[in-house]
Amino acid sequence: MDYQTNVSVEKELKSKKKKDKKVYDQKPTSAFIGAAWTSLFVGMVAFCIGLWNADMLLNEKGYYFTILLFGLFSVISVQKAVRDKLEDVPVTDIYYGISWFAAVASIVLLVVGLWNADLLLSEKGFYGMSFLLSLFSAIAVQKNTRDVQYINRNDKNED
Repeated sequence: MDYQTNVSVEKELKSKKKKDKKVYDQKPTSAFIGAAWTSLFVGMVAFCIGLWNADMLLNEKGYYFTILLFGLFSVISVQKAVRDKLEDVPVTDIYYGISWFAAVASIVLLVVGLWNADLLLSEKGFYGMSFLLSLFSAIAVQKNTRDVQYINRNDKNED
């Protein structure tokens, strides 16, 4: 009888832990959402205007533009994988690893490209900073989107 009692108590505690799961209920402010979208737009547009006005071959411009798109996609993928794990959504280790690899690879590819480019140091800094601003902003926009979606979903479940 003691064994059965212990097993039932353990099951009850596990079910309470699942029910007591902390629910995140603070939506990001509209100011933060706006700032994230604005910084994403500013970073991407600045990078693209810099490319448009740059004195480089078209294939070089294409390389840097592709790196920007690759970087944006990869950091969104990393943020999604991290958030999915946090919300107990199954994420394979291979997808998680590839997401991180792609994000780091995009940054490394930009650094290598800029290191070998025939550009002024100020231009290299401009591309690097606008690229990093875009990546950070993409993460913030994705996080805000997931936060709002998560809270709206939980609000509907409570009704």
